[in-house]
Amino acid sequence: MPRMRLLAFSVLLSFMLGISGLAAAQDESSTADTTSGNQPASAQPQIYRQPGTVVTPASSIMRLEDAGISAHTNHLIFVPAGHAKVFAVPETSAGETPASLGCVYKLGPSTAGCNPASATGHPSGGWGAIALVDAYDNPNAASDLAYFSSHFGLSAANFTKVYANTSLGALNGMTASCSGVPAGNADWGTEIDLDIQWAHAMAPSAQIILVEACSASLSDLFYAEQVAGIEVTAAGGGDISNSWGGGEFSGEVGAVDSVFYRYHWKYISYFASAGDSGWGAQYPSSSPWVVSAGGTTVNRDVNGNFLSESCWSGSGGGVSHYEKWQNPPNINNGMGPWTAFQYPLFGQTARQTPDLAFDVDPNSGVWVYDSYGSEPGWLIVGGTSVASPALAGIVNSAFNRRGEAPEIGGSFTNEENNLIYSQEFSHSNYALNFYDVKTGSNGSGHNAHSYYDQCTGVGTPRGKSGK
Repeated sequence: MPRMRLLAFSVLLSFMLGISGLAAAQDESSTADTTSGNQPASAQPQIYRQPGTVVTPASSIMRLEDAGISAHTNHLIFVPAGHAKVFAVPETSAGETPASLGCVYKLGPSTAGCNPASATGHPSGGWGAIALVDAYDNPNAASDLAYFSSHFGLSAANFTKVYANTSLGALNGMTASCSGVPAGNADWGTEIDLDIQWAHAMAPSAQIILVEACSASLSDLFYAEQVAGIEVTAAGGGDISNSWGGGEFSGEVGAVDSVFYRYHWKYISYFASAGDSGWGAQYPSSSPWVVSAGGTTVNRDVNGNFLSESCWSGSGGGVSHYEKWQNPPNINNGMGPWTAFQYPLFGQTARQTPDLAFDVDPNSGVWVYDSYGSEPGWLIVGGTSVASPALAGIVNSAFNRRGEAPEIGGSFTNEENNLIYSQEFSHSNYALNFYDVKTGSNGSGHNAHSYYDQCTGVGTPRGKSGK
């Protein structure tokens, strides 16, 4: 039997054999558990939503005319009613901490209700490096990360900043647009602080490498992507996170996709935010070579105790316009047997996003320390920019040392997505390793439901196993 057909058959067979086991596992997960969110609906206290407003930074405004040209950030700032945007110190009743989300996602010590006011244990672990690719310069990135870590009792980060500028020369036909230090940008500075602080929070033992592109142009960011690959390879492997994105464009398939697998692949997994504009795919989240990071809302009661997760209404996710299964298959032209992780769900069709999700609702946003903005202090930040570095950290702390693996004949496979999807298809471990988010919607007719959906993907992590 030809290799492509054999692979497709084996994946489909695995899916069919596993459905009954998965259904049983999902039934078992419905028992009450206030630390994992698996509590019967009839027993759940009422969900509390703190009043407030959401501020969209200029850098996070998506412009259709920028598709294929430049990228935007995916972070939003939450301002509780009656409070200024910036806090002098974090208030545990207003935002999530490394300890509270470490408890929710079973990455550290468990406390009753995973309450931000009482959770004190932190996630642990990490190996190699996590590179955060961002645009422009935040001159206070190192000191902000140190202050964040000290405040929450995290270990000091092993932090490095790298400028993706002309001093590094041409990389696979790409060049940078600046020499020296990139220009500063306050909005991207907040993005940078978010990325490095929450990657470190989820994997405190990993080296944190900030790679700053000259600008938000895709050409500069894709150049920086390759610089990140060089740096993470030198560290022995790890993960690369991209919290930025933009509209899809026809040129993404092939040469552009290759920056996420072809040049730097050994023990490196790539992540990208799915977007904050509700249903619809954005790039590079839609690349089949990245783990697409969608978003949830962490639901708590009026006392701050964790109840469950639901799809965040703003989470990106949808069907790619360009990343489609190729017939005949050609790795240079898009999806095929080498990216067959979604094949049992959708067959020979287009890439769907996201793959995994994490708490990103600004109303259940995370604390970020930012001294570079016009109002230095603590911010409550949401958006799928939270998901990409946090999920990269969780996968990194799992120490599976996966990445894009080469195959005979010059092809590659996305090993991290292969692992994630294989558990939903065929093993009862899914219910132990992931939470199946079944409520909420990110657009009309696009509701979260059992198993995969275009808001939360396979679900959200529970523990480090299977990551």
